Amino acid sequence: MATTLSGQEVADAGLAGWTDLGDGLRTRVVTGDFTTGLALVAAIGAASEEAGHHPDVDLRYGRVDVRLVSHDSGGVTERDVALARTVSRLAADAGLTCDGAGLQRTEIALDTPDVAAARRWWAAFLAYEETPGSDDEVRDPADAQPPVWFQRSGAQEPRQRWHLDVWVEPGRLDERVAAAVAAGGRVVDRTQAPSFVVVEDPEGNRACLCTSRDRD
Repeated sequence: MATTLSGQEVADAGLAGWTDLGDGLRTRVVTGDFTTGLALVAAIGAASEEAGHHPDVDLRYGRVDVRLVSHDSGGVTERDVALARTVSRLAADAGLTCDGAGLQRTEIALDTPDVAAARRWWAAFLAYEETPGSDDEVRDPADAQPPVWFQRSGAQEPRQRWHLDVWVEPGRLDERVAAAVAAGGRVVDRTQAPSFVVVEDPEGNRACLCTSRDRD
C-alpha cells in the first residue's frame, strides 16, 4: 500500500492545473466538443491501463473532468501525482490545457448528539454505505451524490442541524470568503484557516469553505 501525501506535499509536487479537493486530485480539460473529449478519454484510458492505476473520468460535451485518488491507501499518493503528469501531457499533446482552479466539491453535514444512530438511519434512507476508514460519514456507492457526514453536538446545545462544506482550491479561499461577506454574510470563525473557514449567511445559517491545507 502506497503512502498518502499531505496537502502540502501535493502542493510541493507542482502539478500545474490540478487541485486537491480533499477527495483526490482534480482537473478539468475544456475540449470544445464531444469528439475531442472522447479522444482524450481514450488516451487517458490507455495510459491508465499501462500504469495499472485508473482515474475517475467524466466526459461531457465540451469538457472532461478527471479525479485521481488511491482508494487502497485512502488518499493521494505518488501514483496519482505521476498519472496527473501523464494526463497533463496527453492534454497538451492534444492542444488542450488542464485547469482545476474553478472546481469545487460539496459535502453535507448533520449536527447530531448520536452519530452512530444518525449515520445508520441516513445510510438506510439514502441507500448509502459507510465510508471505509470513517466512523462519521456515509457515501453513495456509485460516488455520484455528495457524501454525508455527522458532526457530534450536545443534546441540549443550539444547532443548525444541516450545513454545507464546500471544498475549494486553496488559492481561492480568501476570494470565496470575501464574496460571501460582500453578498451580506459574515465570517464566524477562521482560526482553522486555511483548513476551513466558517461563514454565515444573512439569516444566520452557517457553512464552511474548506481546503486541503492544514491549519497555519
